[in-house]
Amino acid sequence: MSVDKLYQEIYRPQFHFTAKKNWLNDPNGLLYYKGEYHLFFQHNPKGLQWGPNTWGHAVSTDLVHWQEIEHAIEPYELGWIWSGSAVVDWTNSSGLQTGEEKALVVFYTAGDSIVKPEKPCVQCISYSNDRGRTWTAYENNPVLGRIVGHNRDPKVIWHAPTKKWVMALFLDGNDYALFGSPNLKEWTRLCDIQLPNTGECPDIFELSVDGDEKNTRWVFWGGNGNHLIGTFDGSRFKAESEVLRTEWGANCYAAQTWSDIPRSDNRRLQIAWMSGGKYPNMPFNQQMSFPCELTLRTTPEGIRLYCQPVREIETIRQKEHTWNEQKLSPSENLLSGISGDLFDIRAEIALGNATEVGLTVRGEKIQYNVVEQQLSCLGKSARLEPLQNNIQLQILVDRTSIEIFGNEGRVSMSSCFLPDLENKSLNLYASGGEATVISMRVYELCSAWLQPDA
Repeated sequence: MSVDKLYQEIYRPQFHFTAKKNWLNDPNGLLYYKGEYHLFFQHNPKGLQWGPNTWGHAVSTDLVHWQEIEHAIEPYELGWIWSGSAVVDWTNSSGLQTGEEKALVVFYTAGDSIVKPEKPCVQCISYSNDRGRTWTAYENNPVLGRIVGHNRDPKVIWHAPTKKWVMALFLDGNDYALFGSPNLKEWTRLCDIQLPNTGECPDIFELSVDGDEKNTRWVFWGGNGNHLIGTFDGSRFKAESEVLRTEWGANCYAAQTWSDIPRSDNRRLQIAWMSGGKYPNMPFNQQMSFPCELTLRTTPEGIRLYCQPVREIETIRQKEHTWNEQKLSPSENLLSGISGDLFDIRAEIALGNATEVGLTVRGEKIQYNVVEQQLSCLGKSARLEPLQNNIQLQILVDRTSIEIFGNEGRVSMSSCFLPDLENKSLNLYASGGEATVISMRVYELCSAWLQPDA
């Protein structure tokens, strides 16, 4: 095996996507077409800090191994290129298809009004007829003019029951709106939605409840992870929940889900920008989260969103360490013989009479306070109720991030950290009493940047 020297840097994440070089932020234009997952992203190709935005572009066949290709959307006379989404126009409703390949259509905000008031934020489209390798701006852009404020971040979906395209758009403050279109070019306002204390980067998607496709709900999502669960009839979204959260970590923002996942797969897949990580003396800046699958499940509090890493993490597993039915006393560390910087850790722990259980990963503590039912790491906490006095944890450890998923994803915590380079230890502990490891699997992972030798 060999690895591109560009991806060997000491703080380079090894299974989280990063741009080859320079600044990265929001994931954009997520779609699947003919065996490829497309990941576009806000990118400053000329510097390590946020700046004039383009759409960078990467593709993958498995959500783990990514290849960065040519930039997709560059700034033009309408201004900088901000966040947005993408769809496959399967029926050529837009009339933009010119060959045998279906047209891929991306939606983005153009404008410089945040830095240049004379160029307001408007919504535009570009399209590709060669599987996303080259892009053409629609000649009659914008397809939706300025409405209010810095209105931005169009997320477009196909609503099959009413046979129309639907766009979710951030307007201003707590205000969002939905728009409808028959052809991706002409848009009519459908309804308004309020999502307090959130701001920008909307998403809207339908999920079955407890896997029952006859019982579905819609999720309306905002940039900081706040979301509503409710119903949508193609014209109006009606919330049935209060504002909810699943993600409680320090560094998760602007998450978006993939469009056009095949019916044979039918997962709702999401990725986010891990905003605010530190990467000193690196040629790149910022990273994405690891892709996750979203589901809706019934809980005693009502229907709630769950989030778990995609199963494709298994493609980079190496050595496995296994324990079953092991007592865990305050003086023991089952993991004392393991060290490294890339892990997928899965554990189910019976809390017993312990007052605290947890792990220490490269010096960073992941702790569960049994009395307060609080899961904490890197300065953030989330309530996690035990299940029959047990908790389940999955923890993904990369060189600069720790992502925690509690009780099959009832809560998730995605956080960045800057590790002690000399400390690659793992520690599993219980304090205040004895706990039991019902089962534990520690998988050492390999780099996703490794490529077979030619």
